[in-house]
Amino acid sequence: MFHATLWPIYLITLAGVAIVAAAGWFAFKRWRSPVLRTAVSLLLGILALLIGCNAYAWLIEPDTLVVRRVDIASPHWRGAPITIGVIADTHVGGPHVDSARVLRIVQRMNTLRPDLVVLLGDYVNGHEPETRRTPAENQDILGGVATFAAINARYGVVAVAGNHDSWYNRQAIITALQEAGVAALSNRNIIIHRSGGQVVIAGLEDLWTGHPDLAAALDGAPVDTDTIVLAHNPDSFASLGEGPALFLGAHSHCGQISVPFYGRPVVPLHNKRYACHRIDENGKIIYVTGGIGESIRPVRFLNPPEIVLIRLHSSAPSQPPPPT
Repeated sequence: MFHATLWPIYLITLAGVAIVAAAGWFAFKRWRSPVLRTAVSLLLGILALLIGCNAYAWLIEPDTLVVRRVDIASPHWRGAPITIGVIADTHVGGPHVDSARVLRIVQRMNTLRPDLVVLLGDYVNGHEPETRRTPAENQDILGGVATFAAINARYGVVAVAGNHDSWYNRQAIITALQEAGVAALSNRNIIIHRSGGQVVIAGLEDLWTGHPDLAAALDGAPVDTDTIVLAHNPDSFASLGEGPALFLGAHSHCGQISVPFYGRPVVPLHNKRYACHRIDENGKIIYVTGGIGESIRPVRFLNPPEIVLIRLHSSAPSQPPPPT
């Protein structure tokens, strides 16, 4: 897909390819020494690899989509298994994500047939408030949220807001979610009633722009009930007590960039250990999705956009039926 706003990257890539080709032609035309030719070939090969990786990170990987299937057995889960679809960090308004792409992602999620879908915040790209955006930008952003109305899940859709949503206009995003039929949680909970046992879904405010309060989020929820906690920022997991079967977070984008043999150079978290995917800590489980979009720079490398389908069930051995 061509992205008009990324035209400098296209020019840099074409210029780099031209320079490598011209340098190679010049070197092999002028130099006869096998040693020099080998050295130049190695140098130009490295340069070509760097140019290719740069183009891939800016222009190709951000447009891909991985469906990650995860099985989580929790010691704090008692009822029947549940499948949870996870979508996060769509960042509509960036070069790679508009409302049309969000709709395609929603349609892909529907093919997975989740029981429940959770949305983990940052539906907006950039840092500017709504009042400083153009009408077209605002229409695309709110249109991206509106596409969540097309999600088809047996127990509905539950969401929390992220820091970018608050910088934009948190109330506008919450209203758009509610109009799309999504239960937007802010330090409160809802209860899913099902034959396989009730499930409490508690949603926290964003750590950077709000005041996450787990006690308030669980207020009124029945005790000894299967519980899932949602938050945009996974740093809130550090204060999670015993009880919830699973904590779901986003925000980190899994670092957006992973360097082979080095790791993730930038992770926007206080607790870097919560950077990506499943982490078990003190008998508790958190899963952090890498999300869809990008922040700061529209680039991803070895961290492709993803949606997640989690099968959550008990880790306790199944009990035989009672004798008749």
